[in-house]
Amino acid sequence: MPRKTSGFTPGFDTRAIHAGQDPDPATGAIVTPIYQTATFAQEALGQNKGYEYARVSNPTRTALETNLAALEGGAAALAFASGMAAINAVLTLVSAGDHVLCQDHLYGGTVRLFNQVLRRFGVEFDYVDASHVENLQTAVRPNTRLLFLETPTNPLMRLIDLRVCSTWAHKHNLMVAVDNTFMTPYFQRPLELGADIVIHSTTKYLNGHSDGIGGAVIVKDTGTAARVKFIQKAAGAILAPFECWLL
Repeated sequence: MPRKTSGFTPGFDTRAIHAGQDPDPATGAIVTPIYQTATFAQEALGQNKGYEYARVSNPTRTALETNLAALEGGAAALAFASGMAAINAVLTLVSAGDHVLCQDHLYGGTVRLFNQVLRRFGVEFDYVDASHVENLQTAVRPNTRLLFLETPTNPLMRLIDLRVCSTWAHKHNLMVAVDNTFMTPYFQRPLELGADIVIHSTTKYLNGHSDGIGGAVIVKDTGTAARVKFIQKAAGAILAPFECWLL
């Protein structure tokens, strides 16, 4: 997040242009370079300049993640190879035997992942009309751990009230994840409406020029950020430096 000066709070346009995009310290270039490298030279045993292996972190990816976190108002952002990779990373926060309560009419790829892949690992899913919180109340279970929402939905553009759903979920100690792909943080910031996690397929509106596949997870608190960061490192579905630069 850009530093505040003299009580000035940077607006959305300023954050979009400047957050995470400091001039390159080596050359002064105002556009973040593409750090196309797999490894980084170590200063000494166990000592580095903040980077050691590009699956773990990369300066181009760091710049993008800093920018996305600022735009959504999150504690941190993690960039992934696709929107589905981002969603899959979020679902690793639940375990076998857990129940995920989902809004109906989710993106088809999300439903495919949930029903045809993650069900085989013992995660349970139910889909309800989340436009009426009474439906959520009827479907919640003792083992429900996550409320997964998308508004507007892709492609039917169904809408729900994120603040109402998030307030209800937190009363039941549920984590709330929201796919914000269609609205982008310019029009809607779910974290400000009570969500805990925001997901994007950056392939679509955040990228906007149809030349890169990508995904992102933005989280409200540093504890969840550390858990998703570990999954990013362990599973390795990272966004490559060139796609980070394009985005």
